[in-house]
Formats: sequence, C-alpha cells, structure tokens
Amino acid sequence: MIPEHWLPHRRQLDDELLGYLVPVDDGAFEPVTVFGYRLGAAGDRADAEAVLDSVGLSYLADRWVLRLPDRAEPISVQLVEASPERLVVQNVDYGYEGNYGARFELDVPETGRLDRA
Repeated sequence: MIPEHWLPHRRQLDDELLGYLVPVDDGAFEPVTVFGYRLGAAGDRADAEAVLDSVGLSYLADRWVLRLPDRAEPISVQLVEASPERLVVQNVDYGYEGNYGARFELDVPETGRLDRA
C-alpha cells in the first residue's frame, strides 16, 4: 500500500493518477509510478512533476524484468495489473524454467525486484 505521506500527482487533462511525489531530504521530491517504482532522481517539486507529466502512463507498456530469489538472472515480465494497492506481473520469458504466463504478485510500493528492461 502506498504510504499516506506520498503526494499523488494527476494528469491535468483528465485527473488520471500518473504516480506519486515522494518527499525526501531537503524539500526534494522523487517521482514514482502508481506502484512506487522510481522514475527519476529527486529534485524540486516542479522537476518531479515534469517527469511524471512527460512519462505519463507509458511505463505500463514498458518491458520489465523481475528478479527472483532462487534464480541468478532476472526474467522478462509484463505488467498485468498496476495500482496503488496491487501489482501483478506475468512471465513472458521463454528461457525461464517456470511456467510461461505464470503471474507474480509483488509488494506495493515496489521493493526493488522489478526493473525496466
């Protein structure tokens, strides 16, 4: 679950939630996705908002990799469900010995197991 102190950032045109501004030291903010994945370096609020505005929701269609605790190499996954409450990814890696299409539910905010490919 997204922490209450994170500030939601919405698209001005239609009020769609694009992500969050995470307050960090010295009044800076870090832009993150709706599920808490870091999209850019911390900066002033206007810069963090600009990152979220420029990326929009395009990250939902990006290629992603997931690190599994019992495997040295990450596997390719796609986002299936992404919200402030729930993150589900699906295996799309033919080289993975597990089931193709297997789904993994991840913690929100994302804990560092997921990366953009």
